[in-house]
Amino acid sequence: MLSLIKQESVAVDAWKLLTLAENETAESVNLPVGPLLVPVAVWRARRRELVEREYAHGWPLGVWLAAGEGPKAIADDIEDFSVIAVHFPKASDGRGCFTARLLRRCYGYGGELRAFGDVPGEQLISLRRSGFDAFTLRADQAGLLALDRAAQAAANQPMRLVPRCPASECRRFETGRAA
Repeated sequence: MLSLIKQESVAVDAWKLLTLAENETAESVNLPVGPLLVPVAVWRARRRELVEREYAHGWPLGVWLAAGEGPKAIADDIEDFSVIAVHFPKASDGRGCFTARLLRRCYGYGGELRAFGDVPGEQLISLRRSGFDAFTLRADQAGLLALDRAAQAAANQPMRLVPRCPASECRRFETGRAA
C-alpha cells in the first residue's frame, strides 16, 4: 500500500492513478469511477468525456505528467485540474522538481501538486521547496519516518519565499537557457 503525505500528514488517497497497459490506447482505456489522475494522452484524447464526468458526478479531475513531459503539455487547461501529479521514474531524476517549479512559478498553478513514483523520502523538504505539497511514497518507505526526517531537516533549513517569475524568465526555463 502506498503512503500519501499531504499537508505534512499521512492521509488516505482517494485518487485512482490511471495508466495505460501495453494493449490499451488513450481512446480505449476504461475510466474507473471516482477521482482520477489520468496521463496527458488520455486527457488530450478524452477531455470532453472527463469534464462531463466531473460535472455529472462531482468527481474531481487530475492529470499526471511523465518525467519528460513539461507543463506546456497542459498549459491551456491547467485550471481544470484539482491535482497535477508528476512522475519520478527514479529517485535521482530531477526533472520532476523542475516541472514543479515551472507549474508554481511560471504557470501559477495553485492546486495540489503531487510527486509520485520513486519519490525519495529523505528529500521531501527539497521537493516541497520545488512546489510539491503532496507525496505518494513507495510501499517500502515508512510514511511517518519519512515525514519525521523531513520535519527534522526543515527545522534546520528555513524556507526562502520566491515570487512568481516574469514571463521572460519562464521562457528561459522552458528552453533550457536558465541563468
